[in-house]
Amino acid sequence: MTKRIHLDRKRISEKFKNRLFYSIFFFSIFLYQACKTPEKENEIKKSYANDLIKQEGMVLIQGGAFYMGTNEMEAYAVERPAVKRELNAFWMDETEVTNRQFAQFVEATGYLTVAERPVDWEELKLQLPPGTPKPDDADLEAGSLVFNPPSHAVPLEDVSLWWKWVVGANWRYPDGPGSDLQGKENHPVVHIAYEDAVAYADWVGKRLPTEAEWEYAAKAGRVNQRYAWGDEFKPAGVFMANTYQGEFPHRNLGEDGFSGTAPVKSFPPNDFGLYDMIGNVWELTSDWYDAITFSRIAGNAPALDSSVNLCYNPSNPFAKEKVIKGGSFLCADDYCINYRPSARQSQAYDSGTSNIGFRCVKDVE
Repeated sequence: MTKRIHLDRKRISEKFKNRLFYSIFFFSIFLYQACKTPEKENEIKKSYANDLIKQEGMVLIQGGAFYMGTNEMEAYAVERPAVKRELNAFWMDETEVTNRQFAQFVEATGYLTVAERPVDWEELKLQLPPGTPKPDDADLEAGSLVFNPPSHAVPLEDVSLWWKWVVGANWRYPDGPGSDLQGKENHPVVHIAYEDAVAYADWVGKRLPTEAEWEYAAKAGRVNQRYAWGDEFKPAGVFMANTYQGEFPHRNLGEDGFSGTAPVKSFPPNDFGLYDMIGNVWELTSDWYDAITFSRIAGNAPALDSSVNLCYNPSNPFAKEKVIKGGSFLCADDYCINYRPSARQSQAYDSGTSNIGFRCVKDVE
């Protein structure tokens, strides 16, 4: 399979995309929502927390209706408008899949991740503008994108200034050759492409969440609140998620205790008992990315013509991308501000990076 670069933040010009290529790539409690007082809402949430049903590292997420997306004008356009959705109950992993868990899968199956295989140019070029010349063979060697912070402030429009294609980087060697997983067994596995996540999920008898399931679980019954835990980013001075503090991308203060990935369960769980739904690593979903999906659902835009493309990203029209959710340890208040349940980004289905992982869900039988 091929590998594509996830250009993680803002609209990138064609000139930059070529440059980057060659430089290597969420029963809910909503039945009472309309009449809740804040006191009653807190009482209901506390009751839900006390009644959590857990099984083999998973939490039962009761089904119900919720508003997906947001009407917050400070949010990105791809998150608007909020649309009502209804879901059946499902089980969701308490945490992101860890290095230890993924290693057990690989040991049992011999699976080789996308980042551990050479790039297939014939497939890669289908996602590039017609006529794009083939890169050097060295740029098609097995590898992945690694966050490589510059030593000084740089223009925030050019992500190639902090993302580097590293030959030999993969889930075993997250920073490339010379790095390892020692002491990181309980960190989320990274450098995982969509097919890798699906292979693991199949092996454990689970699947990846839809974007709606993921966001419903992340919001955990909260309505019109900016963050998964309320409207204050750091309530009572307490960090609630692993994000970026400082000046992005060159000066990470690590005030939350981490400058990279963190062990799962390092921060408090949300009201549904799920850990790290915000921050740490972006999480893959099963949905193809559509930049105006909520407008389509609301009837403000025509339906997506899937015969042309399974996804829609006006800044990357040739790409085949999946929705990722939750933000990561690289989300900063002076750059992307994606550490919110409604936040969404696109990720090429056939590549991973050092800040993308996943968790699984399972249908209720």
